[in-house]
Amino acid sequence: MAETRKDPRTRKDPRRLFEWSKRRRGSFALWAFALAVLPAAAPQAPAPVAVLETVKGVFEIQFFPADAPTSVAHLVGLLEKRFYRGQRITRVSASLVQFGDPQSRDMTRRASWGSGGSGTRIGVAEFSKRTHARGIVALAHPGNAAAADSQLFILKAAVPSYDSTYTIVGRVTTGMGVVDRLAVADMIKQASIKAADQPF
Repeated sequence: MAETRKDPRTRKDPRRLFEWSKRRRGSFALWAFALAVLPAAAPQAPAPVAVLETVKGVFEIQFFPADAPTSVAHLVGLLEKRFYRGQRITRVSASLVQFGDPQSRDMTRRASWGSGGSGTRIGVAEFSKRTHARGIVALAHPGNAAAADSQLFILKAAVPSYDSTYTIVGRVTTGMGVVDRLAVADMIKQASIKAADQPF
């Protein structure tokens, strides 16, 4: 009596099913196999975008969570708590604009601006292959990138010497003209997070 062959589709080994599909059904079977066995790719979450309204206008920062996940999560948490609202620009030079010190809300403490933060260090340096070009947003730090906290700087011009020295967390996507006009003591009236239209 001839042996009864079992249909490979009843087995739970996807490799056997794949080989059987190639022999029996051609390209249509391969397509069906992919739908039935292979997991669907998870949609990529949109990159968070910060919207900062200053006395000179509005600019937006798109963060890079894939490059600096711990740093971006820290900053997004601060923005959701409205940490940056009411702060002032603490440093301006030909190449950058810096902010993120809550002491800047107090004009009588201007001599100390740039030395404060949220009180929670990020604890890790997250360097990437990105370069410090115009529009890049990075974390300021006191000499150790892992000790960075809430202070950010935006580059108005490329500074290649900063590469692998400061953690890049995002870039300005809208409003670089506003950034160019900012001066020390200009106020950040509002700062919040919105969802990006597309993943970055």
